[in-house]
Amino acid sequence: MTKSDYEKLLKRIEKNISNTNKVENRLKLPAPDVTWEGKKTYLRNFIDFPKALRREPEKILQYLTKEFAVPVERIGDKVMFIGKRDPEDFTRLFQIYLKDYVTCQTCTSPDTKVVKENRISFLHCEACGAKSTLKLSLIHISEPTRLRR
Repeated sequence: MTKSDYEKLLKRIEKNISNTNKVENRLKLPAPDVTWEGKKTYLRNFIDFPKALRREPEKILQYLTKEFAVPVERIGDKVMFIGKRDPEDFTRLFQIYLKDYVTCQTCTSPDTKVVKENRISFLHCEACGAKSTLKLSLIHISEPTRLRR
């Protein structure tokens, strides 16, 4: 094998590897379709997110309810939130959800499923077989907690 043949093969391998590691191209989240009526925010394409993320709509709705800390009502394929929310708020939360509850921590593949074993939820990767524990909650505490005596 000559040096030029080797370099051609190496470039071909690099090209194939760089194409397979692009999770963003495989998993495209839809842009949030948000409308406002008074002090209510409607996410009209809510049902598209559970389909794209391959998760149960109830779990995603529970996550959004907890993060926004407001009452939520599901109306068919859309969801109504109390208060005004920007589309960027939804985009940011869906990106966090994708990182914490969908993407494999080992290989960054979105091909995962949630498996519950002995009351503990695990993220099981269908691509590499890795298994990692899921965060219980994404509530961020702004002040340090103090021990009570």
